[in-house]
Amino acid sequence: MPKPKDDFDALYGYLLYDPVDVLDADYMYTVPEIARMLQGLDPTTDLDDETEDRLVEWTIPWIIANESDFVINDPRGDEPGYFGLHPDVVPEEGEE
Repeated sequence: MPKPKDDFDALYGYLLYDPVDVLDADYMYTVPEIARMLQGLDPTTDLDDETEDRLVEWTIPWIIANESDFVINDPRGDEPGYFGLHPDVVPEEGEE
């Protein structure tokens, strides 16, 4: 059910980061690791399952919306896929 804006103590702008602002160009990350980083957490932070599931649910559409900014590996066996920055979105040294 919709609620009036006056029902909320604070409202914030909705900010979506560009992948180049979140990921290190020299590394590849799993979706759960990216989800943590989008929240300002270290990618190795231990989270309870419910929190991790919710963060992953929010992260997958962000990855899809930014698909051209990513490269992905060919997963081996049961390993997860890893995402990294596409070389075309990584600024040259001295740029930014």
